[in-house]
Amino acid sequence: MADQAPDGQGLRAALSTLDGPPRFLLLSSFLIPLGSFMVLPFMSVFLHERLGMGLGTVGVVLAVASLVQFSGGIVGGALADRIGLRRTMLWALIIRTAGFVGLLLALRWPPLAVGALVLTCCGAALYLPANKAYLVHGVDDERRPAFLSAGNAALNAGMAVGPLIAGPFVLSSPGWLFVAVTTLFVLVTAGHARLPDAKGEREQGREAGGRGLLAGPAVLPFAANALAFYLYFHFQHFLAVYAVERASSAFYSLILLLCFTLVIVVQPLASGLIRRMPYATALTVGFTGLAAGLAVLAIGTRPALLAGGTLITLGDIVLFLKNDLEALRRSPRSDAVVFGRQRLAAGLGACASGVLGGQLYGLTEHTGHTGWFWLLAAAQCLLLPPLLLALRTGKAQHPHPLTDHGEGALRAHDTDGRVPGR
Repeated sequence: MADQAPDGQGLRAALSTLDGPPRFLLLSSFLIPLGSFMVLPFMSVFLHERLGMGLGTVGVVLAVASLVQFSGGIVGGALADRIGLRRTMLWALIIRTAGFVGLLLALRWPPLAVGALVLTCCGAALYLPANKAYLVHGVDDERRPAFLSAGNAALNAGMAVGPLIAGPFVLSSPGWLFVAVTTLFVLVTAGHARLPDAKGEREQGREAGGRGLLAGPAVLPFAANALAFYLYFHFQHFLAVYAVERASSAFYSLILLLCFTLVIVVQPLASGLIRRMPYATALTVGFTGLAAGLAVLAIGTRPALLAGGTLITLGDIVLFLKNDLEALRRSPRSDAVVFGRQRLAAGLGACASGVLGGQLYGLTEHTGHTGWFWLLAAAQCLLLPPLLLALRTGKAQHPHPLTDHGEGALRAHDTDGRVPGR
C-alpha cells in the first residue's frame, strides 16, 4: 500500500506513472517561473532606475500587479471550467508573452511598462489554476500530493534560478533579456498547443456551473489559506529591509535560496505524510512553525535569520499543500475552480499583509525596535488560527471540528470520499 511505504519510495512510485503531458507540464512549471523571475523580481529597480518612475508610483504599480496575479486566479479557474484546461493555459501564455513583448517595447516608450507588467500578471493568474488542475486531472488521491508537490518544487526551482541568471543583465542589457524571455515563452506556448484536452473536464464544469464560487464546505480551507498567506507575507514583504540592515543584500539572497531549496527538496518528500496528517494537526504544525520562525527573526543575528527562514518555510510547506488538498476534498467544484479560489485567498492574504504589516513595521521602525514587529506577527500566528476554527465551528451544525462532518469539519483524513478528477 502507498500509505505504508516510506515517503521517498511513495513519491518515486507516484511520479514514475507520469506520461508525456504531465511531464511537459512539470518542465513548464520550471521554465515559466524561470523566465518570469528573470524579470519580475527586478521590476522595482527597472521601473525606478531605468524608466525614471518615482518610488511611490512604483509601489502602487507593484501592489496592483501582485493583487491581479494572485486574486485573478478565481477568474482563471472559472474560465477553465468554461472553455477547458488546455485552452485556458494556451490563452494565458499568449497574454503573458504579449506582456513581455510590451516590456521590450517599453524601453522605447516607458508608459507601456505598467500595462505590460499587469498583462504578464493577468496571464499568470489565468494559467496556474488550469496548470494544477491538468496536472492532477484523473489522478487518484494517493498520488495527488506527490504531483502537486512536484509541481511546487519545479515552480520554486525556476523562481530560484531565474534571478541568478538575470541579475547581471537586467539593467545593463534589459533588451536582450526581454528578447530571451519572450522567446522562451513563445516556445513554451507552442508546446502547450500540442497538449491533448483533459478528458471529461467540460462535463464537470457544466455540472458545477450553477454554484457560487465561494459557497460550500471549502470555506475553511479558503479562510485558512488567506490567513496563512497573510502571516507568511510578513516574512516575504519585510525581511529584505530587516535583513539587509543587519547583514547584507548578499546574505538576504542566501536566505531566499535556502527557503527555495527547502521547498524543492522537503515538500515532495513529505507530501505523503502531509496527505495523511489530520487537517487540525496540519494547521497546528504549520502555524506553530510560522510562529516559531517569526519569533526567532526578532533576535536579528545572521544565524537567527537563517533559522527563522527555515522554520517559516517548513511551516508554509505544510500549510500551503494541506490547504489545497483539503479544499479539493471538500469542494464539489472542478479542480481548476478550487485552485483559482485558493489563489484568490492567497491574494487577499498577501494584500492584507502588505497594508497592515506595512503600518505595523513602520511603527516599530519609528520606535527603533523592529524586532517587536516579528514578535507581534508571531503572536498573531498563535492567536488567529484558534479564533478562525472557533468561528467556523460556531457556524457548523455540530460544535466539535474533529467529529463534525458538515461545513467546517475537520476529518481525520482529508482524502476520504474524494472523487478523482474533480
